[in-house]
Amino acid sequence: MEATPSHEVFSPEERLAVEAQLERLLANSFFSHSRRFPAFLRYVVDKTLAGDTEHLKERTLGIEIFGKGPDYDTAVDPIVRVTAAEIRKRIALYYQEPGHERELRISLPLGSYIPQFHPAESQPPDHLVALSVPEPQALVIPAPAATHSRILRLTGILVVLLLVALVVFFTWMHQRRSAFAEFWRPILDSSDPVLFCVADQTEYKAVALRDADNPSRVVTLQDTVTAVIIDDLGTITKVAGVLQTAGKRYTLRGENETSLTDLRSGPSVMVGAFDNAWTLRLTRPLRFHFANTPEMSKFSIVDATQPRKVWTVDRTLQLATNNYRDYAIVARFTDNTTGKLTLIAAGIGRGGTVAAGEFLTSPTLLREVQNQQPPGGKDNMEVVLSTQIINGEPGTPTVEAVYFW
Repeated sequence: MEATPSHEVFSPEERLAVEAQLERLLANSFFSHSRRFPAFLRYVVDKTLAGDTEHLKERTLGIEIFGKGPDYDTAVDPIVRVTAAEIRKRIALYYQEPGHERELRISLPLGSYIPQFHPAESQPPDHLVALSVPEPQALVIPAPAATHSRILRLTGILVVLLLVALVVFFTWMHQRRSAFAEFWRPILDSSDPVLFCVADQTEYKAVALRDADNPSRVVTLQDTVTAVIIDDLGTITKVAGVLQTAGKRYTLRGENETSLTDLRSGPSVMVGAFDNAWTLRLTRPLRFHFANTPEMSKFSIVDATQPRKVWTVDRTLQLATNNYRDYAIVARFTDNTTGKLTLIAAGIGRGGTVAAGEFLTSPTLLREVQNQQPPGGKDNMEVVLSTQIINGEPGTPTVEAVYFW
């Protein structure tokens, strides 16, 4: 079998060989612990074997594999590119493991979603190596000293140029590597389900229900209603969409119903700040955390290392004008108390929480923060965001401060 072009007709034997190798790949731990990666690789391999490679495009894959709408924006939602990049990495790791050297090779070339299939490199059996007849040695005529020196210099220059090119290439690849995927990787790679701990309001003592036969008729019944704030719901939906796209399980609990035992069972996502006690507790030890005046007239985010650095919302101005600047904290860290990964998406006001949700799903904003990450692979991070509120509607988030540890 030659390395496959994009439109090759496969014999039954070749199809069986590729399918068998695909099953070996997917049974390996690099793929078996995920649902997203096997589904993607199986889809593109099956389409290629069937000769249907015309539709192996980013938008089509997003629709067919990840259930996206026909008009979804591939620039905003890079799930196909992120998944393909991760699959390339895992395939490379698989073939680097001992014992796979003589297997048929499946690859996914850069810039393409059409897999290629390569025969294993043929090598003589080990017991015949000693009986191999040495090939005749070619006659080598030494070059004159000057020519030899010039060749060495040219070779050195070519090596340097090659190294520079490689550095530029890998730097470019690092920058191109999705900041979106890097941010979400620790959460998506966890084998435990994610717990949403959301702000809830239990002030309602009655519920209004509509009559099924006459929906315009409303009857109010006594009840205890737990409500989720509508602006928080937008952020919950955005984060849940990321998890669902990756095939990640999650549950949703109000902060009043969430216990420490719940938080120790897996990664958690905290939505809301001053109406979510768990957010306030978990962010209290962090560099950036929430604060307020005793009379609750001003609410702030403070920098523990610079006490004078404060981002404040004046409640009086907020209520009087509905035009003000709101602030939020987004943090991803392993909490010392629970021992589990925690994601914070919490604004001082509701607009700040909306901005936090937009930040978490924005490849551009995540890349801006990733570019500030210091060398050394620090995994914990905290970001302060701001957004201008005009007539109650939040604008585009702006990164105010970033901290890695």
